[in-house]
Order: sequence, then structure tokens, then C-alpha cells
Amino acid sequence: MLFRTLCLPHLVLFALVVAPLAGPVLADDVSDAAALLPAQYRADVTKSLAKAGGNAAELIGAIRAVKAEQREAVAYLLAYMPERDLVSLKKDFIGENVEYSFRALAEAPWGKDIPRELFLNDILPYASINERRDRWRKDFFDRFMPLAKKCKTPGEAALMLNRTVFPTLGVRYHGSKRPKPDQSPYESTEAKFASCTGLSVMLIDACRAVGVPARFAGVPIWYNKSGNHSWVEVWDRQWNFTGAAEPGKLNHAWFNGNARRADVNRRMFSIYASSFRRTGTSFPLVWNRSIKYVPAVNVSPFYTARRTVKFRLKGKTPAELLLRLDGRIVAKDMLKDTIEFELAGGLTYQAEITPLGSKKVVKKPIAVPAKGDDAIEVGPGDD
Repeated sequence: MLFRTLCLPHLVLFALVVAPLAGPVLADDVSDAAALLPAQYRADVTKSLAKAGGNAAELIGAIRAVKAEQREAVAYLLAYMPERDLVSLKKDFIGENVEYSFRALAEAPWGKDIPRELFLNDILPYASINERRDRWRKDFFDRFMPLAKKCKTPGEAALMLNRTVFPTLGVRYHGSKRPKPDQSPYESTEAKFASCTGLSVMLIDACRAVGVPARFAGVPIWYNKSGNHSWVEVWDRQWNFTGAAEPGKLNHAWFNGNARRADVNRRMFSIYASSFRRTGTSFPLVWNRSIKYVPAVNVSPFYTARRTVKFRLKGKTPAELLLRLDGRIVAKDMLKDTIEFELAGGLTYQAEITPLGSKKVVKKPIAVPAKGDDAIEVGPGDD
């Protein structure tokens, strides 16, 4: 059998010659499928297809089946998908997940304001941690999108879902009646009970189904060794938190005091937020410590050093202000006069300032003091 000569990123596929796939997938198939994807994903997707074994044909089918404008989403999933999913998820599962992610973004009143990278990492993913992979996307879209459309902001929608999802699906918290801690949404609906972890997974999926960026958050062990806890972070201008099945205001929960005493320098006493994209850090899953494939970000400072920070426009031209920490978006809004964010004091953020009606982006570091009430002035003239 003759194979087309492959470019460098595809050399990994030589392994297919040594260990042939169970299905009729050739190097030509992989190369042709990868060529349909944005260039920055091709090498990673090619490696993923090599790991998929006999399931590679399903993943290639997913690439070919979606619309051209949706291929980046498929590429993102395949590039960062854990191996357990590469060998098991089917074309229809991936295709439906992608289709309804785009539908949610298109129909949500706030959809146009969601940064692309948050859509890819915190709406598009079909799972949060190591839970069973349920096909929840269309079901939750059909159930909850009509309600979410009545909300004006993603934060308002998240709070509405926190009040609505659990009675609608008939699930309540119970520390021992739930079969296991890391339940999927449908495992929880079948059991009628879930832990804080299972409840958080369910709320995250409901949020993502209606276009609200959401991610799993938690602490392996509280500072006083009283156990672990899981909750949800949702995006509305910035990352905010809420307890699943604990409706109330964002950033006001029973665990605020405990969270303020997290220890960023001790792995098991830190607070983490999940990521689909690899981060170099794994989420410490206390119910199964052998699992290392759930990426995470240590977000302890946002709980231990959280403070209100004011930004004042310098000049007269309104500008979009976006703040990053370690390369990841933590806040974004239009600056017309003065705006406020809840940030971790004592850290330096990378600001991206884009004047209204312009494509020019001014980048500069912003050092946020640990204390103080003075507004930080930023504007298009900061270059």
C-alpha cells in the first residue's frame, strides 16, 4: 500500500503503518481532513487522530460533516480531547454538540459579546471533568433556551438556571444517596440526587447549552481540612462564581469565608477552575486521584485577594478593555467612562485596549494594587 508523502506535522502518522487502524483510515484520509482545519490546529489534530485508533474514521467524519465556519470548533475539540474520548466519541455526538453550541451563541441576546476563546473553551466543550459523556446538548437547549432568551445578560441567565434546572430535572443534593460524586447530568436525573460535584456539572451543562460560558471550580481540601467542595464559575463581563442549586447573587455563597483562606502555594488547598484547553496543570480530583487529564487553572487569588477595581477612560474615545492573566481572559467590557471589575489585587494583568470603531489594539501591563480606591486610567492613547 502506497501512502502520500506527509509533511512534518503528519510524521506521527507513520505509527499507523506499524499499528494499522481497525477502520479503513489511511494517511491520505487524515491529511485531507487536517487540511480542512485552521493551520494552528493541524499538528495537534493529526496527533489526536493517530491516538484514536479504530475511531479515527468517526472523528474524520465529524470534520467533514460540519459547515466550514464550524470546523475550528471541531478542530478545538479534537486538539484537546482526552484519549478516552478520542477512542469513543462518534461523529453524530460531536456534530450535534458543535451545531447546538453555535445555535446557542446565535440565539442568546449576549452571544455577540462573548469572546471567541471563551466560546471555544467554556461553551463548546461537552464535558467539565471526568463525568460520563452524555448527549445533553440538544436536550438542554430545547428545555432552557426559551427561558434564557428572556434574560438580558449571561449572569442573569445563569441565576435563572440555578433556580430552574434542578426542580425541572427533579434533582436534589444529598451527600450519601447519590451513587457517586462525579455523576453526569443523566446519571443525576436517574438517581434524583447528586453531590455538589454532580450538581455543578449539571448547571455548567445547562449554562453552556444556552450560550453562557461556564466552568467547573472547586477546592480539593478546605483550609481547615473539613473536606472538598465544588461549584460553578460563569462569565458575565468577567468570571463570577455561584454554588449549584444554591440560588442567590453571583459571588455571594456560603463558602466565601472558606475560599478566602485558600492557599495558592499548596496544591491540595488551592482553588481550581477547569479548562478544556491544556494548561500544564491538572485538576486534583479527590474522588479519583489517578486521573490527570482534566486541565485546570489555579484561581485561588480571585478568592483570597478579590477586590473591586475601577477603570476610568483616559481621553474621549470609548474603548473595549480586555484583561488577561497568564494569557487567559479574566475580564472584558466597553469603557465609556468608568467601569468596575472584581479582580485579584496584587497581580499584574495584560490589558488590551481597542478604540471604538478601530481594529488597533494597544497592549500594556496593568498592576492592580492589593488595596486602595483610586481608579486606574486607561485609554486608546496608552501606546
